[in-house]
Amino acid sequence: MQNKKIRGLVTPLGVGALVGVTMLGGVPAQAETTSTTFVAACLATPSAVAGPTTEAQNATVTVDAPTVVNAGDEFEVIISPPPITYPNKVSVANVTNVSRIKIDVAMPQNAEFLGAETVAGTASGLSGVAPNVLRVNEAGSVDANGTIIRLSGNNVTLGNSPSSSINSEGGIVASSAGGASTTFQLPKVKARLKAGPSGKVEMKLRTDGAAGTWNNDKNFLTFLPKASAPLGITAWAPTKCTPRDSETAPLNAGAGPLATINITEADKQTTTTVVAPGSVKNGSEVTLTANVNPAAPGGTVQFSDGATPLGGPVTVANGTASTTHTFTTDGDHAITAAYSGTTGFIASTSAVKTINVSTDDTVTTVAMTSPDTAFVDQDVNLHAQVSPAVQGGTVEFTVDGGTKVTGTVGTDGVAIAPYKFTTTGTHRVLARYSGTTGVAGSVAPLFPVSVTTAPAAAVQTSTTLAPVGTVAKGQPVTLSATVDPTNANGKVQFKLGDTPLGAPVNVVNGVATLPTTFAASGTFSVTAEFIASTGFVDSASAPQTLTVPGDTDPGNPGGTGSLDGLFGGLFQS
Repeated sequence: MQNKKIRGLVTPLGVGALVGVTMLGGVPAQAETTSTTFVAACLATPSAVAGPTTEAQNATVTVDAPTVVNAGDEFEVIISPPPITYPNKVSVANVTNVSRIKIDVAMPQNAEFLGAETVAGTASGLSGVAPNVLRVNEAGSVDANGTIIRLSGNNVTLGNSPSSSINSEGGIVASSAGGASTTFQLPKVKARLKAGPSGKVEMKLRTDGAAGTWNNDKNFLTFLPKASAPLGITAWAPTKCTPRDSETAPLNAGAGPLATINITEADKQTTTTVVAPGSVKNGSEVTLTANVNPAAPGGTVQFSDGATPLGGPVTVANGTASTTHTFTTDGDHAITAAYSGTTGFIASTSAVKTINVSTDDTVTTVAMTSPDTAFVDQDVNLHAQVSPAVQGGTVEFTVDGGTKVTGTVGTDGVAIAPYKFTTTGTHRVLARYSGTTGVAGSVAPLFPVSVTTAPAAAVQTSTTLAPVGTVAKGQPVTLSATVDPTNANGKVQFKLGDTPLGAPVNVVNGVATLPTTFAASGTFSVTAEFIASTGFVDSASAPQTLTVPGDTDPGNPGGTGSLDGLFGGLFQS
């Protein structure tokens, strides 16, 4: 015999109350109360004798949280669900209990999650699995890196969990207490957070992606009512709730920030670097430049020669300060730059930059720096360093007393020339610096390069660096290298002269890119070296010329010079 339908078997129970959460600030103690009122719409879908039922009720979220925290500060968020009441009888059916209750809150951005726990003594009317707080991922599995903070009975839910069911009791249970209705209280949840370095922390219910769609197991609030009716019928009514005014309405204010905590950035530690020629002629005017990294917007720099100030403090603009000075005594001068600091930026003093002042041609040395090894018929770059780093002139590389290639000496004293060895064995390369006005030439000892044949199964590659050209100080620029073939697997190390620009970058579909900035004036060589994975052969691009003009402001001129000790001030990656 067919069972008779019993209408109105289950309706969403206490929807408005269930989504009312209160979050209380921890450290610092100053807090502000914010209340957000929105409509929560729920769909209950009975397993038998009745059709789906939709109910929308007002809900208010009250948040007590600090309005501002310092970067790195720890603070607490306390989520306090209010008492929840459900009817013990709906139509001709008796509601036995509500179980598998869970509430999901999105893991806030710009904060580190340190842990969470329920607050003892704040729950009532509950049985089943003791409520607890877990960090879960989008699939509902416990995950130390999950993006969801979940209050449940050990992750026993009606869905979005490895322990889910829509036709059995489990997890947190609130059993009927008799009478017209039953009231129960979920426990408070205390979550501990640590503010990130900047930005803001927003507390939100879980509504991103599928969690914001209608009737989805990932909805922020889900629970499983159970009811019994005449003729021995047991009906389960999985219920899922989202912040929207109706089934067809978009998400409302309940999906937005319920509290916003602004992070006050910590004062930035700075590094100050002096950029100047390594050697100058007695009586010549020289430009001294100080680069403050990160680029401070203000403050002053005091240049000194040993303990003697060189003029007065110079104003810092966009992380740079420059002055001119004429040295009148020969010898080594120990130049430093002391940055005063400014709001949000900590003072710092540079390492000593030694400038050799002489009346004769500056004596130089030149040394080959790479490569030590190479493969036959594969592109490499011959590198040489002129010391002290004096811009101008060329370095001529002679391979085995025959073939010659030439590289121009940049502001950092580095010269680079592309080359391809055609035979195996140990090849000896001679580097000869031409010298320039006021600077004597020099010759390096023979430099051995061991050339071998690449593994037979390895695929040869070629690397091309896109032209760099002229880039203003501090202007963002993206370096781009193309590796052929496009399926080559490995990384690209971008270099400024002999200095790596950050860490090696992965090659994706034959291309590697690196966003960076440059903070020293001059002319330099930029290269890209492909570091091949198994099955491919290393290769290097031909050098591209980078020009960073000096300052155009007559009151704050920027000079060119060597880059000794310029780590952190020249580029950021």
